[in-house]
Amino acid sequence: MPITMKRIPTFLFLLLGASCARQETPPEYNWQTLEVKASAYNSVEWQTDEDGDIAAWGDTLKPTMRAIAVSRDLLRKGLDHNTPVFIEGLDGVFLVKDKMHHRWRNKIDIYMGKDIKRARKWGVQKVKISYPVKADTLNPKTTG
Repeated sequence: MPITMKRIPTFLFLLLGASCARQETPPEYNWQTLEVKASAYNSVEWQTDEDGDIAAWGDTLKPTMRAIAVSRDLLRKGLDHNTPVFIEGLDGVFLVKDKMHHRWRNKIDIYMGKDIKRARKWGVQKVKISYPVKADTLNPKTTG
């Protein structure tokens, strides 16, 4: 099923525009789509560490959150802390809240609270994700 942006939630516009409150015009965004491998994880000690509720940037994860962890190569592609992400086949917007170990490439981990059964049922799948990237990031302007 293709990802469509029929209606972008209001909070997403506010999130994207929050950093430009003092600018005359908000920055332009393009939507980047990638195919990635997606697994699921839980905030339990044997999957993370002794404090599995604390993500890489210091956010406290709560079971009802729509959060993902990203492989570090995806950080360079614009999937940074709090980037909103649409995941094919799942409802709603997920936020990048965590980073994965250096060994992973082109991969996301979907946070599923403490529901281990649900995470195992998800398994590992290839999915398409879409996320906003500032327009000048994709096509940097060159000066004469």
